[in-house]
Amino acid sequence: MTSDVTDGPARPAPRDEAGDVKLADVLTVLGTTLGIEDRVGTFDATTPLFGALPELDSLAVLELVTALEDRFSITVDDDELTGGMLETAGSLHTFVRDRAH
Repeated sequence: MTSDVTDGPARPAPRDEAGDVKLADVLTVLGTTLGIEDRVGTFDATTPLFGALPELDSLAVLELVTALEDRFSITVDDDELTGGMLETAGSLHTFVRDRAH
């Protein structure tokens, strides 16, 4: 029996023409992690996250950070989880984009 899953190299983080991580790709990770794929398509940079999304509780924050680290090859220190990183979709995008450079 063969498996459809392969252990290959990680996919490179998606980038736009300027080499930046795209908001849409950060939102895809957010939607998949929280199980809100049906709603995340309506999000923009001003969409509030932590405190506004019931799915984004403290356990989900840890799962989201891990998924972002894996997808975009970044590292997030515990002390970076404060300070507005999860205030809006835009602040999350900026955080990931800045770490991916």
